[in-house]
Amino acid sequence: MIDLFILETCPYCKKVMEYMDGHNIKYRKINIADEASEESLIKIGGKRQVPFMVDHDRNIQMYESSDIIEYAKTLL
Repeated sequence: MIDLFILETCPYCKKVMEYMDGHNIKYRKINIADEASEESLIKIGGKRQVPFMVDHDRNIQMYESSDIIEYAKTLL
């Protein structure tokens, strides 16, 4: 399962979500507008930056929308 930490107003997050939705890549959206989700992001990733992706099945974590999209291409 892929978790994607986002903020709804973030254009980079929208870019990643549009790519993943357009290619039917399943993910769980976690909005860091929620304080508990923000704390979880910082605990896992070390900083408050979105988008942040966690692929639990492959034990991969990454920031940066372009990197996330390139990784998502490998899932197709």
